Amino acid sequence: MIYISAVGLINALGNSPDEIAANLTRGVAPGMRPRSGWLQGQDAVLGGVDGELSAIPDSFATHRSRNNQLLLAALAQIQPAVDEAIARYGRDRVAVVMGTSTSGLDEGDAHVRMSHSGEESSHWRYAQQELGDPSRFLANWLGLDGPAFTLSTACSSSARAIISGRRLIDAGLVDVAIVGGADTLSRMPVNGFNSLESLSTTLCEPFGLERRGITIGEAAALMLLTREPQPVALLGSGESSDAYHISAPHPQGEGAISAIRQALNEAGLKPDDVGYINLHGTATPLNDQIESQVIHDLFGEAVPCSSTKHLTGHTLGAAGITEAALSWLILTRDLPLPAQDFSRYAPDPTLAACGVLHQPTALKKGVILSNSFAFGGNNASILLGRV
Repeated sequence: MIYISAVGLINALGNSPDEIAANLTRGVAPGMRPRSGWLQGQDAVLGGVDGELSAIPDSFATHRSRNNQLLLAALAQIQPAVDEAIARYGRDRVAVVMGTSTSGLDEGDAHVRMSHSGEESSHWRYAQQELGDPSRFLANWLGLDGPAFTLSTACSSSARAIISGRRLIDAGLVDVAIVGGADTLSRMPVNGFNSLESLSTTLCEPFGLERRGITIGEAAALMLLTREPQPVALLGSGESSDAYHISAPHPQGEGAISAIRQALNEAGLKPDDVGYINLHGTATPLNDQIESQVIHDLFGEAVPCSSTKHLTGHTLGAAGITEAALSWLILTRDLPLPAQDFSRYAPDPTLAACGVLHQPTALKKGVILSNSFAFGGNNASILLGRV
């Protein structure tokens, strides 16, 4: 069995596990607010990380991006555990597996804008925006010699990073794995989702009657996976790629169903063993319609579930690790399960009935399923549980 020995995270809920746990319990996200300059011609609610981030020194100038600054903030929270793992197992026995959609794309965008205005950026390096840079940066920062790679499968990227890190340990290639991901606010995805008519300029409304689309957020989270027993384990995982459409989910949710069933089978669990489901819950019309049907078909109405994207935003490639980290906080700190916030809008009565929470409630069974369903039909489901 693979265990989770340490977790670091930063997002619109806060900059530390304590702050995030407190705000998750209150249902309040300080970083979710209208912001200017990201969407052409209008403001939009976006989930940002507030406060100063540690600067990346000149010796790592080729990795200088806000994405990597977010990763450093998450790493600082688990640095003692990481240092201990490196000292115990050796630098070649520690893997780094990250997920991202943007990497340093915002720095590349700023460089292009400066070039068009006749200015020259002295800080931009092409490597900053390469998708492989997050894992390369962390490996170089920590002086590691083990496997280091980045996955970019849209919204399932960092969930698949968790799964890949586990496989590296199971295969005997490494003893521990630092897994996670980061994504930063950037004009390209904000305007891209807007062009797809999938962006809400107001706060997203998962499973709401008038839902209009996603709210984009930025975040980073890291987990240290190990064979050493810990209070919470990675019980099972599932992946699928139904490739139904480049941006729309399969109409019957076949890929999502397959990923969830794989996770349950791998863990040796039945649907009624699950105590909470962190839904992908993007607040797009199709995702919520199909996901609610999938959950209804597999779990009925008995298992409490909700989306936390109204509190973090959709953090794109970092969504999987962010929501798995929130699930870990619920399990380790015995936090109440977060309710879907219907105070501003009515729930959609046409959606298939499932256990969407209208009020916070206690976790009664120590197993949490976290779903991530991405463009291209790339799906991942993670089962975490108390040991």
